[in-house]
Amino acid sequence: MLKEFNDFERRPDLLAQFDEVVRFYSAAAFFADVQYRTGVMDSGIKPAFRAKVTGQAITVQLSKGDLVDPLRALEMGQPGDVIVVDAGGDENTSVCGGLMGGLAKNRGIRAMIVDGAGRDTDELEDIGWPIWTRAITPRGTHTMFSGRKEELSINVPIACGGVVVKPGDFIVADLMGVVVIPLERAAETVRLAREQAEREEATRAWVKQGKTVEDLLAEFGRI
Repeated sequence: MLKEFNDFERRPDLLAQFDEVVRFYSAAAFFADVQYRTGVMDSGIKPAFRAKVTGQAITVQLSKGDLVDPLRALEMGQPGDVIVVDAGGDENTSVCGGLMGGLAKNRGIRAMIVDGAGRDTDELEDIGWPIWTRAITPRGTHTMFSGRKEELSINVPIACGGVVVKPGDFIVADLMGVVVIPLERAAETVRLAREQAEREEATRAWVKQGKTVEDLLAEFGRI
């Protein structure tokens, strides 16, 4: 049973700015730093393979202990979206896999973040559709033939990895983990993250020249 099915304001102008910053090294760290270390999901949620992504969140709330594949979220997904799922931290039942990833990619949905588990990582890596999860397991949910109700809510505030995620919030995810940026603060946050990224690029260029700690402190006042 579908309990709620809402939508949110998409900001392609801001998404383009996030895309620029995510090209830098350590993108998630920049967004964590400029938010005073807030918005960082639990460190147990990691990518299934090497990946980096940003986008606006389609949120999905599943019924704990009675999980289903969040296929309904694909119906409203648009290019630039990231599906974020509260699966109750269940590490033994996958809620996403290869076929879902292929369908999502066809719609321009960029990735999925799950407080729970996924599977089919070989297929997902081959098609280039990343997932961040607590665990990988071959055990899936009930099938469409089970006759059970489909309990989920889409685009409601959820908790994922210990962080509140609202529909339309921006997600930045890379090898280090996942950071959530509230939509109402996204413009200022991406500006600050860009400034920090550019400072670190300048510092990195000096490091490659063989400069010392003293040189860096004299030039930048920080490391």
